[in-house]
Amino acid sequence: MLRTNPKPFDNKIWLSSPTMHGDELRYIQEAYDTNWMSTVGKNLDETEAMAAAKTGCKYAVALSSGTAALHLATRLAGERLYGTHGVMDGSLKGRRVFCSDMTFDATINPVAYEGGEAVFIDEEYDTWNMDPAALEKAFEIYPEVKLIVVAHLYGTPGKIDGIREVAAKHGALIVEDAAESYGASYKGRQTGTFGDYGIISFNGNKIITGSSGGMFLSDSKEDADKVRKWSTQSRESAPWYQHEEIGYNYRMSNVIAGVIRGQMPYLEEHIKQKKAIYERYREGFKDLPVKMNPFDSENSEPN
Repeated sequence: MLRTNPKPFDNKIWLSSPTMHGDELRYIQEAYDTNWMSTVGKNLDETEAMAAAKTGCKYAVALSSGTAALHLATRLAGERLYGTHGVMDGSLKGRRVFCSDMTFDATINPVAYEGGEAVFIDEEYDTWNMDPAALEKAFEIYPEVKLIVVAHLYGTPGKIDGIREVAAKHGALIVEDAAESYGASYKGRQTGTFGDYGIISFNGNKIITGSSGGMFLSDSKEDADKVRKWSTQSRESAPWYQHEEIGYNYRMSNVIAGVIRGQMPYLEEHIKQKKAIYERYREGFKDLPVKMNPFDSENSEPN
C-alpha cells in the first residue's frame, strides 16, 4: 500500500560530499598573504598545470565552473563550424546539436545559450551513456548535424571510441563533458581528452572540489588562448579597455584555485574511497532486484 505521508529519514545519505584534507587552507592563506585574491596568481597557474599533467592534454584553462567551460567549448565549436556570429546571435543559431539524454542540464544549457536546438540521443545499457548505434541512427534522420555533446555519467566513461567513429564518419565535432569523470580513463586514456573540446568540473559534489570551478582542456594553444580571453571579458591586449568580441566573467578565482590545488594530490585516494563505497552498496544489494550503475570493466576505469 502506498503511504501518503512518508516520514523523512533521520539522517540523509548525501550524493557526494566533499573530502577535505587541510592543504586547501594553506593555499587559500597563501593567496591572502600575497594579496592575489582575484583571477591571477600562483594557485591558478599550479592548478592548470596539474590538471593538464593528469589528463595528458597540453593546455588547461581554469574557469569559474564546469558550465562556463562547457559554454566556451560549445561556442568554440559553433564558431569553428559556422563562423563568427552577430552580437545578438549565438554561434549555433538555428542549428541542431546531438546531446546525451541522461545528464545534468548543465551539459545541455550551453547549446541553448548559443541559440541551438538539442536533439537527445538514447543511452545504452552497458554504461548508461550515449549509445553509438542510436547516434548513427540520429544522423540518418538529421544528416546536417555537425556537433555532438556527450557526457560521462557519474564518472563512468561511455563508449567514446564508438562515438568518435560515428562523429568522424559524419564530419562532426565533439564537446566532451567529463565534469564528473576527472581521473577516469578509457583504454588507458583520461576522459576529457577524446573530444575536440573537453571539460572537467570542481563543483562541491565532484571528486576534486573547489566549492566551484571548472577547467577547459585542449591540445590547441589557439583554442586555450581564445577561451582565456573570452573568460576575462574578451579584453584586448591594449593599455586601455578595448573589447572587440562578446566576453564573459568566467575566469576562476585564485582563492578557489587554492582549494583545488590542495585537493589535487588526493585524487587517487578519493577514487579509492568512492570505489569502496560502490562495493559496499553492491554487496548490500546483491540479494535485491537492484542494478548498480554499470561500467565497461574491460575497457574503462571509472572514478
